[in-house]
Amino acid sequence: MKQIHALIIVFFLSCSSSQDCPENINILPMYGVNSGVKKCKEQLEIDKDFIEECDKYFKSRNEAISRHLKEAWAYFYKKDYDNSMKRFNQAWLLDSTNADVYWGFGNILGMQLKFEESLIYFNNSLKLNAKNSKVWLSKGTSYAQMFVKNNDIKLLNKAIDNFRISVELDNKNVEAYTQLTMAYSYYMEKDSALVFLKITDKLDPNAINPEVRKFLMEK
Repeated sequence: MKQIHALIIVFFLSCSSSQDCPENINILPMYGVNSGVKKCKEQLEIDKDFIEECDKYFKSRNEAISRHLKEAWAYFYKKDYDNSMKRFNQAWLLDSTNADVYWGFGNILGMQLKFEESLIYFNNSLKLNAKNSKVWLSKGTSYAQMFVKNNDIKLLNKAIDNFRISVELDNKNVEAYTQLTMAYSYYMEKDSALVFLKITDKLDPNAINPEVRKFLMEK
């Protein structure tokens, strides 16, 4: 693993030593490919060396990907989004068809309040694996945040559609039920909101915001 970390250090040094190398691309999803960023020759060589070292160090490519995804999520939950993005990017180098990589990209962008951009990566993830309830939840959350910002009811409808798919795939997904309760409270559809409140309470009685609960219980 020391060899891999050494390669990461070399990557930074090579980027800073060449004017032709785009900087800080490792904190952009897919190293900025979707933004038209092109790596310099030095960076491409570093990528090649990194992959070769991973193939030597790990028993399989899947093991290497799993390790980098595990580190990426660990940084994500610590709210260290730059280091999380770097690890997701490394996982993407190892396997650009891994659905969880794109889910990770989307989640980080969501945390950066780049909700519209996050949808691109959630959709990419779902194209590869449409059965992950949590990705539908994440996608719905981005739509919900866009609704809060723009007050466009179409966005709220899209959020609800995604939350519904999420609970269809996993009827124990308490966060998705929580979001459905919240969404219908925005809609002023108390009957629907109360249905999902009841389901949410069975899974986790502390999940619903007390202010939302108070509003829904008022006659």
